[in-house]
Amino acid sequence: MKLGEVRLLAPVQPSKIVCIGLNYAKHIEELGHTLHEDPVIFLKPLTTLIGPEDEILLPKMSQQVEYEAELVVVIGKTLKDVPEDQVLDSIFGYTCGNDVTARDLQRKDGQWTRSKGFDTFCPIGPYIVPDLNPSNLGIRSILNGEIKQSSNTEYFLHSVPKLVSYISQIMTLTPGDVIMTGTPEGVGPMKSGDEIIIQIEGIGELHNKVL
Repeated sequence: MKLGEVRLLAPVQPSKIVCIGLNYAKHIEELGHTLHEDPVIFLKPLTTLIGPEDEILLPKMSQQVEYEAELVVVIGKTLKDVPEDQVLDSIFGYTCGNDVTARDLQRKDGQWTRSKGFDTFCPIGPYIVPDLNPSNLGIRSILNGEIKQSSNTEYFLHSVPKLVSYISQIMTLTPGDVIMTGTPEGVGPMKSGDEIIIQIEGIGELHNKVL
């Protein structure tokens, strides 16, 4: 059977989706937020998870739903209080992600649970790639063929080892858990009928339509 004859699902079924906010300085500037000393973390419910070619559903509550291209870390071992220098050996691999956000609700609420928690608001895929260097990967979002975000993970404020170590001091990470590592500048709205592609160097492309 050829790849074009099958439908890919999300490449992992995590016990939790841990997300990082405000991990690129220019994204902090474009949103008008304040730089935090420690990583900003939040959770998405598992019902947000969808795979390649699945549809992102626009909620009736929001009039401004935006894309956010992100590198996704997939955990390979149970981790608790892991030192930074031991993190990379405990990562199963990396994939592409889109931290879909209802920006108007994020501004209205002052916190992020509702704006980032709608069903279908966490596309990931198309597959998991091991043995990548997460500190220097090109990352882009492409909306209807037009490049909207174009950056590199070298601009992370908090590196992957620091993020995983920090999160493991708060909660136990288990195999299959995913960490969304934050988005660069250039976020913007999507509308029904759009196609959004998240492209990360060394991994590939995550395609989703907006409904």
